[in-house]
Amino acid sequence: MFLARAPTTLTRIHLHAAHRASVHLSHIGSKPIPIPPNVSFETTPTSIAVTGPLGTTSLPLFPFVKIDQTPAELLVSVEDAEMKQQRQMWGTTRTLIANAITGMSEGFKVPLYLVGVGYRAAMEEDPRGTADGGSGKRLNMKLGYSHSVYIPIPPHITAEVPLPTKITLFCTDKHQLGLFTAKVQSLREPEPYKGKGIFVGNETRSIKSVKKK
Repeated sequence: MFLARAPTTLTRIHLHAAHRASVHLSHIGSKPIPIPPNVSFETTPTSIAVTGPLGTTSLPLFPFVKIDQTPAELLVSVEDAEMKQQRQMWGTTRTLIANAITGMSEGFKVPLYLVGVGYRAAMEEDPRGTADGGSGKRLNMKLGYSHSVYIPIPPHITAEVPLPTKITLFCTDKHQLGLFTAKVQSLREPEPYKGKGIFVGNETRSIKSVKKK
């Protein structure tokens, strides 16, 4: 029978270092970001500008965030991954840059579906025009109320109504698109008993059974 030898001091140091490296490695932040051929970058110590077919956007950078670029991909790193703030911002910064690349090259699109008897939507001119900072367009929706519901379309959002029960929203900023989508859905949140409301994409809601007395 052979007895296992206790690891030497040098081996223990290597194992400890490997453990620390694996603990402080950001699985999201360490992933390379593919660069489309139609996207370019301009970096400064405090920001990165992303330019593509759909425009230009700029993201602020913390001083400890480092950007390395190759012809095919972008690499994000931080100075000291053992510091909590740097670990947190590592993955966040990588996600924001990836979203900016997608936004400037392809944009983001989300469909909304109006589910309910008599529910429908139409695009029309906003009688207030652009006086309140809008785009001059608004959605006119029938959502089961005794009145129509109107919501102005912001300038950074493109809205289409291909069907009376479907609205398609498009934006180059994923965050802004999410905010406006939530605003529209809040006008008629899906309810759990009859399954009526405004649904986002492939969203589903479980239907609750009504207890009979």
